[in-house]
Amino acid sequence: MGIKVITDPEFINEVQQANQPVLVYFWAAWCGPCRLMSPAVEQVANIYGDRLKIVKLEIDNNPETVKECQIEGVPALRLFQDNRLVMSHEGAMTKTKLTELLDSSLATK
Repeated sequence: MGIKVITDPEFINEVQQANQPVLVYFWAAWCGPCRLMSPAVEQVANIYGDRLKIVKLEIDNNPETVKECQIEGVPALRLFQDNRLVMSHEGAMTKTKLTELLDSSLATK
């Protein structure tokens, strides 16, 4: 399924009005940990593509969503389900840790 790159104007339609859980990956081009974490997010998109939508949002060009989601550092992840924030994480992590977080968050529905 892959990862869709979105911007502030698309956030409402792609995330808040989605009919499935959405993982938002906040990143920045200048962020070293983001470059390390991007492959894990890509792999997770392939694994969870049938039950989870993953979108990517660059923080520098999208200040409204960054403020709304209270992003204080990157990389950052926010998982939304039924327009509610169900998981929040800031900082790089391994693919294993990311899948553990998603499994526990998605199981709580």
